Amino acid sequence: MGYVTTKDGVEIFFKDWGPKDAQPIVFHHGWPLSSDDWDAQMLFFLGKGFRVVASDRRGHGRSAQVSEGHDMDHYAADVSAVVEHLDLKNAVHIGHSTGGGQVARYVAKFGEPQGRVAKAVLVSAVPPLMVKTEANPEGLALEVFDGLRAALAANRAQFFLDVPAGPFYGFNREGAQVSQGVIENWWRQGMMGSAKAHYEGIKAFSETDQTEDLKAISVPTLVMHGDDDQIVPIVASAHKSIKLLQNGTLKVYPGFPHGMLTTHADVINLDLLAFIEG
Repeated sequence: MGYVTTKDGVEIFFKDWGPKDAQPIVFHHGWPLSSDDWDAQMLFFLGKGFRVVASDRRGHGRSAQVSEGHDMDHYAADVSAVVEHLDLKNAVHIGHSTGGGQVARYVAKFGEPQGRVAKAVLVSAVPPLMVKTEANPEGLALEVFDGLRAALAANRAQFFLDVPAGPFYGFNREGAQVSQGVIENWWRQGMMGSAKAHYEGIKAFSETDQTEDLKAISVPTLVMHGDDDQIVPIVASAHKSIKLLQNGTLKVYPGFPHGMLTTHADVINLDLLAFIEG
């Protein structure tokens, strides 16, 4: 574990586990969480002999709670700072939700041009664009995201209980096996971060058009999405992303929720392993 300071002076926290000569897998977390959200995957792949790396996004987790730079360009540049600091090559980049957008921007802008990326994975990811526009009628109305901002500003602590207890993990579905520990861990991760970073991050994950990022990616890319994702609906995300990627594979999980990397880690981990080793 350690910190790297970016070009604009921001301290980014990262974890770096496993053999330094092994193929690296870099994990990118979702909003408003931290690298801890990848515990189940990092331990699994560590056990398979990989080098596993994950950082906390600026304003999130243990990274600096800076005032500025809460946008996809800075997110990707921060990842690049970690990757260059560790000199990671032949890396697999895996991103969940907002982290999927971060992966797309990083791979397109830094990773592929620098020759550092072998493969990419987008898990329940936000690209190409979440918000509804004339060109993206399948997206969610801006009022949805305004509602998220209002709830966060009014009572972030309660909001960060309601999201995981409800739609994030599908715990609001009939027959769901609810885990109080998972809910409280989501809350813990969220409350570690900055309210300002989280507030401004909503615009970043909902209004950033990543069509050109996806088109620019040429490495093999796996798109994984649950068809009962209540946070990032599959019709405006995975179904569109797969049409834009040059070398993409789509895997849809019937009934799986947005947070499937946690609720169905046993399934997701094996599919990730098969893709990475394939």
